[in-house]
Amino acid sequence: MVSGALMLLGGDPGVGKSTLLLATLVRLANKGLPALYVTGEESSNQVRIRAERLGLDTDSLYLLATTDMDAVDAALSSVKPRFLVLDSIQVLRSPGLESSPGSVLQVRAVADRALTIAKRLDVATILVGHVTREGTLAGPRVLEHLVDTVIYFECDGRSPLRLLRAVKNRFGPTGELGIFEMTEAGLVQVPDPSARLLAEREPDAAGTAVVAGMEGTRPLLTEVQALVGRVVPGNPTRTALGLDRARVNLLLAVMDKAGLSLAERDVYVNAAGGVKLHEPAADLGLAAALASSLRNRPIRPDTVLFGEVGLTGEVRGVSYSALRLKEAWRHGFRRAIIPRAAAADAPGGMETTGVRRLREVLDLLRQES
Repeated sequence: MVSGALMLLGGDPGVGKSTLLLATLVRLANKGLPALYVTGEESSNQVRIRAERLGLDTDSLYLLATTDMDAVDAALSSVKPRFLVLDSIQVLRSPGLESSPGSVLQVRAVADRALTIAKRLDVATILVGHVTREGTLAGPRVLEHLVDTVIYFECDGRSPLRLLRAVKNRFGPTGELGIFEMTEAGLVQVPDPSARLLAEREPDAAGTAVVAGMEGTRPLLTEVQALVGRVVPGNPTRTALGLDRARVNLLLAVMDKAGLSLAERDVYVNAAGGVKLHEPAADLGLAAALASSLRNRPIRPDTVLFGEVGLTGEVRGVSYSALRLKEAWRHGFRRAIIPRAAAADAPGGMETTGVRRLREVLDLLRQES
């Protein structure tokens, strides 16, 4: 959070955006940093009740329940906050316009005023926005170009985990990931995401593999699950949750060339825990999980995999190999199937199998089964 920056936090209604920001502002205010929380969706009493339920001490936090941006300007003159939250841009309105809150004109006007406030008063300002069914921020697309930082608060609906992901940041890296869990006491930070994502893993189940991925600069161990059905007539089903469907289809074609045909079978793949694995480093783990499901033979439970698979079946190196392997070693994984160039980065004592071709991996797994 940079002074004078305008940030946009988007997420589905009910995902926990207001809860996260309320807890954040309370912590800042209790450290002596003036913070103003403007809510247009709840009354002051509702916010107080939620804060009490979460065990938050709000005595130092300034709260304003209004949908009028003129009232916000008046409050800023007296409070002079360092941090400001406007929750949400869909209900706030600029009185100079006759259109209703949430319209394109009002959203743009509120965003323009928020930008002026942030820059003129040097206030770190966060706009809250809801997303549509398509997963994009409601309102004009110009909002994402107007603000300095765009952050999504995500939930797949199947898990209590919440993922905080920056997709644009003028003042720092994007791709960083914060992981929280929604509990009865509110949002709780997950200090060891890899352990949490692997907590419910069944090590002896066929069709699963552990991938050492990266989210920004953070290594993250994720379970990839695959289910291969019987041969079906017509067009087989292809379903991918948390993985790029186009890349899954590409990998299936490469596996067919490598001698493991899945062209006539239904294929379902999933990144467990609601994580999105879009980096090519997940290719090798996904291929292993598919082969394991087809043969109904589990992969050795202490095995971790990563590596990009090219169109000719070659296994390519990926970045941050040493960090990925160190994270795997810390969580008890003692064997790694990885690109040959990454074998030198393994911790002492780890059994590494460096491969150059996808066929080598498929042959190795066949021998072990």
